[in-house]
Amino acid sequence: MKKQLTIALSKGRIFKDTLPLLNHAGITPIDDPETSRKLILDTNHDHIKLVIVRASDVPTYVEYGAADLGISGKDVLMEHGGEGVYEPLDLNIACCKLMVAGKPGVLKSTSRLRIATKFVKSAKRYYAQKGEQVEIIKLYGSMELAPIVGLADAIVDLVDTGNTLRANGLEPLEHIADISSRLIVNKASLKTKSETIKAFIQQMSEAVELNSRD
Repeated sequence: MKKQLTIALSKGRIFKDTLPLLNHAGITPIDDPETSRKLILDTNHDHIKLVIVRASDVPTYVEYGAADLGISGKDVLMEHGGEGVYEPLDLNIACCKLMVAGKPGVLKSTSRLRIATKFVKSAKRYYAQKGEQVEIIKLYGSMELAPIVGLADAIVDLVDTGNTLRANGLEPLEHIADISSRLIVNKASLKTKSETIKAFIQQMSEAVELNSRD
């Protein structure tokens, strides 16, 4: 009898990009998270369930064993800490960059920067490594607005195409980290469900390899 597996996922881009990888592993959700009100989705396998949670909560669900596995952006793992989970596989999906952005020349014109971001821990770590003292302002949305209205000198945020920055007179200024989604595993589950989880990791790894060839 196969052991029950619970996989934590978030709605949106990560879920959409994960579907082809799950399909390669022979796993198809029966419900669509965008239309279903269910928070636990059934799949074509009785022993595999998908738990739909906020992206920022995925590492917490996995760390504390509410899910055996999860798929989480590296940005979320950097902010969470990630020490409580294994991170065996880079899925190479939902790729972007974590960057400092602002108006051209702002980094040279200000001695002590005010940085607006929701990635507070990552920003603090980045500037501590540079030996720079900055003031961090936590925001939850519309980061680009902060430099425009004078709330902050610059922002730390995810950048994909950079179109939103350009549309608001901002530009990428410093690269902090390359971001992609990672497969993460609960440490206890890896021991108690070792065979099932290792087989799943292998199937996902094969799917990633196939994706990279396309």
